[in-house]
Amino acid sequence: MCGSHNHALVKSLVGHPYTSQLTRDEKIIIGDMKKSMVKPKNILLTLKEHNANSYTKIKQIYNARYAYHFSIRGSNTEMQQLMKLLERDQYTHWYKLKDEDVVRDIFWSHLDAVKLSNACNFLFLIDSTYKTNRYRLPLLDIVGVTPTWMTFSVAFAYLKGEHLNNIVWALERFRGIFLRCDAFPGVIIIDRDLVLMNVVKTVFPESNNLLCQFHMIRM
Repeated sequence: MCGSHNHALVKSLVGHPYTSQLTRDEKIIIGDMKKSMVKPKNILLTLKEHNANSYTKIKQIYNARYAYHFSIRGSNTEMQQLMKLLERDQYTHWYKLKDEDVVRDIFWSHLDAVKLSNACNFLFLIDSTYKTNRYRLPLLDIVGVTPTWMTFSVAFAYLKGEHLNNIVWALERFRGIFLRCDAFPGVIIIDRDLVLMNVVKTVFPESNNLLCQFHMIRM
């Protein structure tokens, strides 16, 4: 009628960006739930339980989580924020630089994990995940086992690549979390990665190096 629109008025505003906007209180709830590591779909369900007339979609939840994360980080880069949090929460960590301003490898372990590793030092599992993170870098994961067969995360390391020098550096940092010479790992279980096998024998000559049965079956 006015010459500006070529369609009829919609009967419902469901899905329209205006009706999907979050209120200030909802943004606070999302921030609190994000700090508690609540999944976005569960955050959305919580908002709809509080407000049955809410038209918020999952996209708005992701946008609000990103905005909250960015507000916490401020002007820091992701690496600067990571270093800040590691220092704040007193993580045991090391990193290796390239050209004096680029982090090449980084290793970190929580203080509770360090204490538990020294107390339960008989069995550890070491493995790497590939192309499963946004940085497309190998993530070295070290897991310990308690006398009651419960597992716990010991340490993680982002590495530039699975080259000999990178893995040697990471496992030497792992060796560095043990406080006594007689507390080194008794058994280390790894996959069939030949580089990792050789490095374990070099860095932990006093430990028994075993191959994971699952990987042996796959071979």
